[in-house]
Amino acid sequence: MPDAFMDAALPAVPSVPPTLLEQALDHGPGAAPLRRQLFQRLRQAILDGRLAAGSPLPGSRALAEGLAISRNTVTAAYEHLLAEGYVQSDRQGTRVAALSSPSVAASGPQPAVQLPATAARLALMQPRAARPGPAHWLSPGMPALSQFPSAAWRRALDRAVRDGGPAALGYGDPLGEMALRTAIARHLALARGVRCTPQQVVITEGAQEALVLCVRLLTNPGDTAWVEDPGYRGAQSALHGGDLRTLPLRVDAQGLVADEADWRTRTPRLVYTSPSHQYPGGSVLSVARRLALMEQARRHGAWIIEDDYDSEFRHAGEPIAAMQGLADGAPVLYVGTFSKTMFPALRIGFVVLPEAVLAAVRPPLAEMLRGGQRHAQLALADFIDSGQFSRHLGRMRRLYRERQQQLRAALAQHLVVPHGIEGGHCGMHLMVRLPPAYPDQAIATAARGHGMAPAPLSAFALQPRPEDNGLVLGYGHTPVELFAPLVQRLSQLAGDVRRA
Repeated sequence: MPDAFMDAALPAVPSVPPTLLEQALDHGPGAAPLRRQLFQRLRQAILDGRLAAGSPLPGSRALAEGLAISRNTVTAAYEHLLAEGYVQSDRQGTRVAALSSPSVAASGPQPAVQLPATAARLALMQPRAARPGPAHWLSPGMPALSQFPSAAWRRALDRAVRDGGPAALGYGDPLGEMALRTAIARHLALARGVRCTPQQVVITEGAQEALVLCVRLLTNPGDTAWVEDPGYRGAQSALHGGDLRTLPLRVDAQGLVADEADWRTRTPRLVYTSPSHQYPGGSVLSVARRLALMEQARRHGAWIIEDDYDSEFRHAGEPIAAMQGLADGAPVLYVGTFSKTMFPALRIGFVVLPEAVLAAVRPPLAEMLRGGQRHAQLALADFIDSGQFSRHLGRMRRLYRERQQQLRAALAQHLVVPHGIEGGHCGMHLMVRLPPAYPDQAIATAARGHGMAPAPLSAFALQPRPEDNGLVLGYGHTPVELFAPLVQRLSQLAGDVRRA
């Protein structure tokens, strides 16, 4: 016991408020330990000012007798007060430390909040509606979670925990588990025509981290980046977050439109595109434009981020091959995710880096990434290698193809306002264009009150035009029997908000 806690070194009259002694500690079942109760009472008395700075505490024996508890309990509470800095002890005794009261510390004006340039750019984006829950129908990007083979996934997780042993509980390779990188490289070669080795695959926490990683690795603040418009909000966020000069390029039926003048006067460092299934419009970047884009990128020292959004779910004809596989050494960083093919909470994505990029960025990658979720990564590798992933994709293609056809039929029969339908050859959503007289933001807001979460098309545009008005309707997780009543309700809501 330190000398500072000895009774002889303290005044004879206790300086603890009488209320502390008068109120018995709780000895009942389920109560907090007595030492914690005493510590909390003394701490609150100090913070409230009932024990002023410099006030001596009574001896441990005297306080123990006054509260009818053991002296060890009092000593433990005192030592905790000393450890957190509420009291100070020396050979003269234990006294209350000089503290600012919480009320004084919190009073006065708060520091001014000045958003840095990167956050300010993000704040200027059109506000995103609250993320819909599973009960919100017609939400784009939400897969059919009720159809996921949970039992097979649980078995893969069990094997990963069992076979990984204690070693899998430690830190892993920052670039990801080699078993998963190998499985992804093999799958991409067969299903998407991607040319890569497992070493080129870097595991990330979803596609969003992969996009942010591309920006951090290849750009400096102020560099120019191109993005599809209307386009994926996550890409816009990643580019804004890198403090890049983000330029929107329009999209037509053949994908991203970039001409010679754009390359000459607005030369980019990065170009973001979703060539196999543009989001949200659904167009496919033609091979002529793909080859021209890669040629111009080589000529101007630019890099292309290929987001292979929803490409696994092709509903008509053969799958559209990835742009990355058109040529060896293409200046393309290929980004993918398992959020749609598996489930969003998995939070596993990846980026395939060109060999030239990988050689340059390997050292910083080891500092930027930490290689987490090791059991989930090992389970996913097992899920792919065992064939479960391919079988699940096949089932989902058939399901989404049927739901897309049924949604088209419901729109044709029940959406009585003028409209046009785009997309539908791939993925889990349709885009419905509406005349400007039917404001999409107002319709989407009203729909949320009826258990629906269609996305307004205008929210995807950096520079909205009158034609960027419509709804993006997800059919992935919505049962077909609900399409007719949901579309009827949307039609009614569109009529209710129509501008005169």
